[in-house]
Amino acid sequence: MIIRSKAPLRLGLAGGGSDVSPYSDIYGGLILNATINLYAYCTIEETDDKLITINGYDSHCFKSYPITTRLEIDGEASLIKGVYNRIMQDYGFEARGFKITTYNDAPAGSGLGTSSTMVVCILKCFVEWYSLPLGDYEIARLAYEIERKDLGLSGGKQDQYAAAFGGFNYMEFLKDDMVIVNPLKMKRWILDELEASMVLYFTGRSRESANIIDEQKRNTSTGNSDAIEAMHKIKQTAIDTKLALLKGDMDAFAEILRIGWENKKKMADHITNPIIQEAMDIAMNAGAKAGKISGAGGGGFIMFVVEPTRKKEVIDALSNLDGFVMPFQFSDGGAHGWKVYPTDNINSLKY
Repeated sequence: MIIRSKAPLRLGLAGGGSDVSPYSDIYGGLILNATINLYAYCTIEETDDKLITINGYDSHCFKSYPITTRLEIDGEASLIKGVYNRIMQDYGFEARGFKITTYNDAPAGSGLGTSSTMVVCILKCFVEWYSLPLGDYEIARLAYEIERKDLGLSGGKQDQYAAAFGGFNYMEFLKDDMVIVNPLKMKRWILDELEASMVLYFTGRSRESANIIDEQKRNTSTGNSDAIEAMHKIKQTAIDTKLALLKGDMDAFAEILRIGWENKKKMADHITNPIIQEAMDIAMNAGAKAGKISGAGGGGFIMFVVEPTRKKEVIDALSNLDGFVMPFQFSDGGAHGWKVYPTDNINSLKY
């Protein structure tokens, strides 16, 4: 039997960083994000051998291991191993042979939540394989625990919930890792106008978000008043963005995005750099209204808000740089999995 899953990547529209502890534990966080039609993928194939075979195209790991209930976390394919170890630990299944293959539509460090989305995707594949009774909240929470606690990887909480739920979501992050996901149901014309008004540009440079996030966490822990005040303002942009989008006010959305970016740059030293600033300047000179990095910063994708009639001008101007413009559409569904049965089994079914 073959089991597959896919989970959508996300754009962080507003409030990014307020989902990171200790800020979210002390002050509460607010995030508005939306999933897009770029995905993480996972396939598990049952095998008769005594091996666990990993083909991690996203992690560049291609290895086989003797079957075991716990794989060593050694820096290779850590996300796959982390999910597998937790499933074996929590549910006590007998180890068996299988091959797992993973890959992403976007590069790691792109600011679209690739790592956390992949954890959700892998976890969803195991949930489907073992028919585990886990809903969206449980999958997102477990993915968060695997990534942040079991593996010790720095980051926030929004990506796991975005991947599990899908669509536009206004999220609340409270103490004790409590999360409330509020889906936003927007009119079709607003979604169309938003897509027509956005350009997604990859800077050509991936980044390691851990250092930026760790600095942000230190600023909160040490009481850095400038950084904390900036984060308060970033959190407010989630409220303002929700109201602007529900009304379809793209001018207000652009202004809020601009304010969010100005405050985001105050959160850590390496959120922006000459490559990002050059792309910002060129896009703005070509007619963009505002721009903001999606994710922690330092590289990855930049979201630009443009007047739709000038979108082509902005795209043409950005094409002169080393990065590229990524076409996208917003997506509705969250992570899902399915089983593929051998043909001989299907032919034997009676209708």
